[in-house]
Amino acid sequence: MEIKNKYPLYLAPMEDVTDPAFRLLCKRFGADRVYTEFINCDALVRDVPRTTQKLTISDEERPVAIQIYGREPEPMADAARIAEQAHPDFIDINFGCPVKKVAGKGAGAGLLNDVPKMLAITRAVVNAVSLPVTVKTRLGWDADHKIIVDLAEALQDCGIQGLTIHGRTRAQMYKGDADWTLIGEVKNNPRMHIPIVGNGDITTPERAKECFDRYGVDAIMIGRATFGQPWIFEDIKYYLEHGEHHPARTAQWQIEILKEHVEKSIEWLRDERKGIIHSRRQLAAAPVFKGIANSREIRIQMLRTENKNELFSLMNTMIDKAL
Repeated sequence: MEIKNKYPLYLAPMEDVTDPAFRLLCKRFGADRVYTEFINCDALVRDVPRTTQKLTISDEERPVAIQIYGREPEPMADAARIAEQAHPDFIDINFGCPVKKVAGKGAGAGLLNDVPKMLAITRAVVNAVSLPVTVKTRLGWDADHKIIVDLAEALQDCGIQGLTIHGRTRAQMYKGDADWTLIGEVKNNPRMHIPIVGNGDITTPERAKECFDRYGVDAIMIGRATFGQPWIFEDIKYYLEHGEHHPARTAQWQIEILKEHVEKSIEWLRDERKGIIHSRRQLAAAPVFKGIANSREIRIQMLRTENKNELFSLMNTMIDKAL
């Protein structure tokens, strides 16, 4: 799987975040590859409407990967075949989700405790589809079992064509600092020939450049740092190209982009209330609002309203306060 750009930046797959509306927004601002929300293989095979809806992709967001997760080889292979019919560019396997409802049931990062089954699932998916298959996983289950160097080789032997490594163990969840040293060790292993993508704590252009330069990864994946600022891809690319920060964006410009995302979320979910609730994570995390003085009460109101006109009126008040 060839990577053409010198500094590729990918949008991480995130549940209830990377729907088509957000993926297209990140694509506009320079994301080189985007991923769907992770998809439960059993629900996909059962044709659950909320799950099959996640297969919706468009040509405007390519290259795009559909990510699936599960705990048994056969259902995962079946789900991969179904996902292939949506015509993504890649099928990605989630072996990294640490949350209890996934990992605790033996899927996602839970498979770091059962490597033979992880490899059986990987082989089953690779053999089931004609598309390139990639994997996203973590360093290991906990600090005493950081198995990623050997695991990466074994996954490569299964036929995957790319590997993304989150620099934390399952036990860490999202706490503590991401450790990129083992990501670099995998990348610099002479036996590895597939692209290695690093993930974890990329929150600034400086950190992105450091990780490219120090660890030699083929691409970087960005997750939570995109919340409320999908233009982070453009910021990082500008820094990598020019060695300086992107010119400052006005609060009004940033808030107008966030409004657009709310509109697109409502359109995607075909429901004003659901679209607004779906957007709250982005609004709560948006740095632009945190930087406006004496705005705490307005922010609280923004995160409580379920009416678009009221929400946009509050956002306009934020613009006025920032001027």
